[in-house]
Amino acid sequence: MLNREINHNKIGAMVKVQLTDKVIKRLTLYHCILFDYIEQNIEFISSPQIAKLLNIDDSQVRKDIKLLNNSGKCKVGYDVKCLKKSIEKTLGFENPKNAFIVGAGNLGMALAKYSNFKDYGLNIMALFDNDKSKVDVVVNFKKVFDVEKLPDLAKKLNVEIAILTVPRAYAQETADFLIKSNIKYIWNFTPSVLKVAEDVVVWNENLIGNFLHFTSNYN
Repeated sequence: MLNREINHNKIGAMVKVQLTDKVIKRLTLYHCILFDYIEQNIEFISSPQIAKLLNIDDSQVRKDIKLLNNSGKCKVGYDVKCLKKSIEKTLGFENPKNAFIVGAGNLGMALAKYSNFKDYGLNIMALFDNDKSKVDVVVNFKKVFDVEKLPDLAKKLNVEIAILTVPRAYAQETADFLIKSNIKYIWNFTPSVLKVAEDVVVWNENLIGNFLHFTSNYN
C-alpha cells in the first residue's frame, strides 16, 4: 500500500493524517485536471466539476480535498492554483527523488523519454543495461551505463529508487542485484512477482492486469 502522512494543525496540536493509496491516486488525477484548467486560464473549479470529469461522487472529492486543509469559496469553488499547490505539497512533488531505470529496452527508453516525470518530483538520473551495444547511448539527456557501474553510482548520487524494466526472466536476479546495491524502492514494470526483504518497497506496475480490468466488459 502506498501511504503518506500529513500534519494538520488543530487547536494548537499537530494531528497526523494518513493518506491511503486510493486517496493518493485520486489526488494525482485531480492534479491532472487542475493542470489543464491552468492552461485554459480558468481560476476556479468546484468539486462537482471534478467529480463529473472522473465519474465519481462529489462527496468523495470534497472529503479528499478536506485532507489538504484547502477550503473553497461558497458558490465559486476552489482556487485552481492554490489547490494544485496543496496537492503538490501533500504528495511530495516539491521534494525531488532521484531514480535509475534498469533495463534500456523499448519500455525503459520510452520512460526515459517522458520528460514530465520531473513535474512530479521524479528525476531520472541514468539508465543501465548489460547489453554492451546500448552502453553510452544517450536518451533525453540521460546516459546508458553498464549495469556493473550501478552500485558505485547509486552510492555517489544517493539513489535509492530503481525503475525495473528488464525481461521477465531476469527480473528476480536483477532485483537481488539492486538490493545488494542499497536500492530500497523498486518500481517494477516486469510481469514478475519479486521476492524482497521487508525493508525493501516494491510497487508492481501491472500493465496487463490494468488492461484486462478496464476491458473486462468489452465485447
